Amino acid sequence: MEGTPFLEVIREVLRHGRDLIDKSTEEDPDLMRWLFGTTDMHLLRKCPCPVWLIKPTKPTPIQRILAAVDFNELDPSGQDTAEPLNQKILELAGSLAFLERSELHVVHAWLPFGESLVRSGQSGVTTQEADSYIKECRLLHRRWLDRIMRKARRWIGRETYGALKPKTHLPKGDAGEAIPVLAGKLKVDLIVMGTVARTGIPGLIIGNTAESILGQIECSVLAVKPDGFVTPVTLEE
Repeated sequence: MEGTPFLEVIREVLRHGRDLIDKSTEEDPDLMRWLFGTTDMHLLRKCPCPVWLIKPTKPTPIQRILAAVDFNELDPSGQDTAEPLNQKILELAGSLAFLERSELHVVHAWLPFGESLVRSGQSGVTTQEADSYIKECRLLHRRWLDRIMRKARRWIGRETYGALKPKTHLPKGDAGEAIPVLAGKLKVDLIVMGTVARTGIPGLIIGNTAESILGQIECSVLAVKPDGFVTPVTLEE
């Protein structure tokens, strides 16, 4: 195949309606570590189908899968614009976990808006009021995660869900920092996540939460695009 690698791969997807790109990541011999190369990042940004980037070590069973889910805090009450993407993530992670007989973990990181200001004393908020605010924020996110997991039981299938017994995690902190830390603690083999920023703008992966996660993890990644994503790559030169 001649041409720029990522362009030709994406054109292959467009021509033949491929459902998945499976690729080994690149490795830096000087740093003795794996990394995401230029082609990888172009595929993550622009490929319309899911992209599975595999850590370049000898094949081992996938023992632990971590599905990262989130919601758009700018959504009006009663709406969840991120639900279709979360459904894709959980369906894929659940199917893989069942096939591989892996542990399935689901993570949703949360960070109270304005916590530093609330606790600074400049806002006139007491310590007790600040603690109450943080507690309410956590409860909001806990309820959302519980709700999405109830839906996941239907998406994945009740029998499959029952066999997997997914474990949920609700770390406090920025997702770009909290998710890699959790992945390391759990010794995760694969993270399934969406290539969508917390701003809710489809297709933005680089320069946002997902970029931060990719820069810190040492496991494979399966990246899923949101509904409505349109690749900027065309079949014409």
